[in-house]
Amino acid sequence: MANTYYTKARTELISILRKKGITDEQVISAINSVPRHEFVQSSLVHRAYEDVALPIGQAQTISQPYTVAIMSQSLRAKPGFKILEIGTGSGYQAAVLKALGCQVFSIERHLDLMNKARTTLERLGYGIACRCADGTLGWNQYAPFDGIIVTAGGPTVPPSLTRQLKVGARLVIPIGDDKVQNLHVITRLSEEEFQ
Repeated sequence: MANTYYTKARTELISILRKKGITDEQVISAINSVPRHEFVQSSLVHRAYEDVALPIGQAQTISQPYTVAIMSQSLRAKPGFKILEIGTGSGYQAAVLKALGCQVFSIERHLDLMNKARTTLERLGYGIACRCADGTLGWNQYAPFDGIIVTAGGPTVPPSLTRQLKVGARLVIPIGDDKVQNLHVITRLSEEEFQ
């Protein structure tokens, strides 16, 4: 019974995402394949496929599915890409990137959220490298990356992240204050040039 409910709810969510302009079929397929209900708090599982952000603890949220979809689409990730995610949160965005065929490295600043996300990702079979650290510093050990996605907004683009991009790679990041943020896509054109 639950599986039928989730399948129907996920189908409705995909329809909403298409209406909102998500056109990348790989992103649609990845979101359709990831069980979002496994990444939300048990008390909110009935709302897992609504197109809304939901609380996950530590004053953090699991991102709205549309946000995950538009950021994933903007990243233009391809199978085999090495992607750095800043802000593991529940692990949902990382799972979507893994479902796109990417090798995912994810950083979370809250240890308990990282541990919970790692447990969920491992239980579901998503092989993702997670660590607790300051995401603004990136993960130099595995750089350069084919793409970087930042799920938590900030006032500026951390220079350490742009330096960890391969030439031709993209950084997708929300920039702004606590009230308003705009999604920015930065491409590394050369060693010293970004657009």
